[in-house]
Amino acid sequence: MLLDETAVLANGNHIPRLGLGTWQIPNDDAPRVVQDAIAMGYRLIDTAQAYENERGVGQGIRESGVERERLFVTTKLVAECKTFEDAREKIYGSLDALGLEYIDLMLIHSPQPWAAFREDERFFEGNLEAWRALEEVYASGTLRAIGVSNFEPADLDNLIEFGSVAPMVNQVLAHVGNTPFDLIDYCRARNILVEAYSPVAHGAALQSSKLAAMAEDYGVTVAQLCIRYCLQLDLVPLPKTANIIHLRDNADVDFVISEEDMTKLKGATDEIDYGEAARFPVFRRKRV
Repeated sequence: MLLDETAVLANGNHIPRLGLGTWQIPNDDAPRVVQDAIAMGYRLIDTAQAYENERGVGQGIRESGVERERLFVTTKLVAECKTFEDAREKIYGSLDALGLEYIDLMLIHSPQPWAAFREDERFFEGNLEAWRALEEVYASGTLRAIGVSNFEPADLDNLIEFGSVAPMVNQVLAHVGNTPFDLIDYCRARNILVEAYSPVAHGAALQSSKLAAMAEDYGVTVAQLCIRYCLQLDLVPLPKTANIIHLRDNADVDFVISEEDMTKLKGATDEIDYGEAARFPVFRRKRV
């Protein structure tokens, strides 16, 4: 069963192959959604300081009835956090908000603050400062793994060359029509696991008639096709939903996309145009 499958991080820790993303799930709704997901068998729960729902996510985890060591909890430093002291304070702030004794994986949410996302300034020194804070808390055992999100090769090289611990994860926007193959290959060559957030393109993939036709051939939904696509690329997809039916469907992807159809999906960038909504993180577009 997919929800029982794991991948292995560079430090030997296991991470589930499918997780629940919680972006845009309100803090008050998060406990119910997280408990529903855990009851269904989900073991990877992904949140972030910027989502403003860490307290609700933590409540759902604590009240789930499942032993803490069987769950894998991820959160992220806000993108604007670029000093050692601020990062250290915010790491412990997440522990307090979640109400947990340790966090399984903590990421730097973006190499640039969202207002400067993908602009010329790389914030190399600021990222190193935040990374050193993550390394310190990782060395204490309070963080079980550390990584990044939305980092490009130059940003990763900076941490690998000047940090003491290489990033174990890079969480990126990846879906049919927008799959960063060069970045994925770069990470894989350096034993950095790649997670795919918004594997359904912020919902835009559901409007694609071409994906709908292919999904119908397999007797699945478009969302299931998109999640399976990421899994067959050896990514860890993190679909977001607060709907219990979709929670179940997202994990019910026990089918195989043929090599021919995978080739079509890999080359779908020009054939399926979702617009800007599927090419950039939501935070970047809102200029938070």
